Amino acid sequence: MVEFALPKNSRVQRGKSHKAAPGAKEAKTFAVYRYDPDTGENPRVDSFEIDMASCGPMVLDALLKIKNEVDSTLTLRRSCREGICGSCSMNIDGTNTLACLKPVREVSGTVKIYPLPHMPVIKDLVPDLNQFYRQLASIEPWIKASAPVPDDRERRQSPEDRAKLDGPSDCILCACCSTACPSYWWNGDRYLGPAVLLQAYRWIADSRDEATDERLSALDDTFKLYRCHTIMNCTRTCPKGLNPAKAIAEIKKAIASRE
Repeated sequence: MVEFALPKNSRVQRGKSHKAAPGAKEAKTFAVYRYDPDTGENPRVDSFEIDMASCGPMVLDALLKIKNEVDSTLTLRRSCREGICGSCSMNIDGTNTLACLKPVREVSGTVKIYPLPHMPVIKDLVPDLNQFYRQLASIEPWIKASAPVPDDRERRQSPEDRAKLDGPSDCILCACCSTACPSYWWNGDRYLGPAVLLQAYRWIADSRDEATDERLSALDDTFKLYRCHTIMNCTRTCPKGLNPAKAIAEIKKAIASRE
C-alpha cells in the first residue's frame, strides 16, 4: 500500500502564544501562520490574544496591532486599507478575502489567518505572485488599436459599450479567486486562472479594442482557458462581488461563435 506524507519541513507546528494584556475587556484570539525561510524551521501557527476594545474592527487592524505592539517580525502586505489595492488578500476563517474588508465580528471563535492557498510563501502571510503577474502580462492587458488616435486624444465609446465593462474593470487583481480555484491549484503553470481570464475578457469586451480575434485565438487553448470546470469557487470568494466564471463562459461562447 502506498503511503503519502508531507516533507518533514512542511508540516505546520504549534507556535508561540501571546496572551492579552491584563485588564483586556474584549479579548479575541488570532491564529496566524508564520514562516521564515531564512531560519530553516517548519511553518508554525502563533496565537495572539488582542483586546478588540482598543483595536479597529477589521482583521487588518488586528494584524497591524499585532505587528506594532506584540511581534514586529510579522510580515504581511497592505496599502490602501479600503479594498482598492488588493494587497492584503489572505485566507481568513477558511475563505480567501481582503483583511481590510473582513470584520472581526463576522468570525466566531478563533480567527484563523493563512496566506493565499497553493502559492509559494515568501514569508508569513506574503505569497509569491510572480507567476500570477507573468500570466497577467501574457494577455496584454491594454488597448490594442491600429486606428489613429482622434484629434481630441480620446477613443470614445457609447454609454452602453462602457456598461459592458462594469464588473470586469473593477477587478483589483487580489488573486483571491485564482487561489481558490482547484483547477488553478492543479495546473497553475498553464491554466491562466479566473483573475487573468476576467482581465482578458475585459479587453475582449472593450469596444475600443481592435484585437478581438487575436485575443480569442491566443486563449483558445486546452490549458489556458479550458481547464476551467465551472467549479464557481472564484465567484463565491471574490471580495468585490465580481463574477469571473461568467466572464470565462463569455470567452468560451465568443470562441465557439466564430468557428
